[in-house]
Amino acid sequence: MSYFEFLGQYGDRILSGTLITIVLTVLAACLAVAIALAAGLMRMAPNPLVRGTATVYIEIFRGTSLLVQLYWIFFVLPLFGITLEKFTAGFVAVGMNLGAYGAELVRGAILSVPRGQWEAALALNMSPAKRMWRVILPQALVIMLPPWGNLMIELLKGTALVALIAVADLLP
Repeated sequence: MSYFEFLGQYGDRILSGTLITIVLTVLAACLAVAIALAAGLMRMAPNPLVRGTATVYIEIFRGTSLLVQLYWIFFVLPLFGITLEKFTAGFVAVGMNLGAYGAELVRGAILSVPRGQWEAALALNMSPAKRMWRVILPQALVIMLPPWGNLMIELLKGTALVALIAVADLLP
């Protein structure tokens, strides 16, 4: 069978699988970025309850495998009355898993902004939220972009596991 015969016979399946993989990746990436930003900032909160909540989330989702989390979200949550469609369960599991890893990237990037920048924003009498939004986060974003590229590659590879809950994507 030649390459063109193969594409003629299986091209539609490859195209539909590619589209599902792209949509899963984009949705999981959006969820992961939102969770990472929230959890990363929560890890730096002065309130021990907020910081502890973020720490528990991060440790649980970084300490267990994506496959276990995927099975828990798809098969165990319905036992508690929370039923998610297989596609939704897939991108939620991947997004929450990579969001936990991303939270540590966010926290590390924020803490690596030079101390003088923090002090300069404080000297300008900015509120803590304004300091973070206008001075610290833009500099931290530049620091966290290279590791986020690696995390997005891991996210794309993680979408292959959703085939185990019967989401037909590109890889199976």
